[in-house]
Amino acid sequence: MSQKENSPVTGIINEAEVILDFGKYAGKSVEEVSALDPEFYDKLSNEKENGVFAIRRDRDKTFRLYVNPLSEMAH
Repeated sequence: MSQKENSPVTGIINEAEVILDFGKYAGKSVEEVSALDPEFYDKLSNEKENGVFAIRRDRDKTFRLYVNPLSEMAH
């Protein structure tokens, strides 16, 4: 039985389906950000466990990655 690999940023959700909702990459998918700015992508993956951001389903049924307003991440 094959197991699909999880993303370090989005978990089980496909990175192409999750859109950033903040910063200079707002409107771009996590997959696009990983290609455009690998350093920022690594920062996202390192901050995942700290509760700096979360993914939520928007009204238009897209997945949005947003920053917790009380977090300390510079974006």
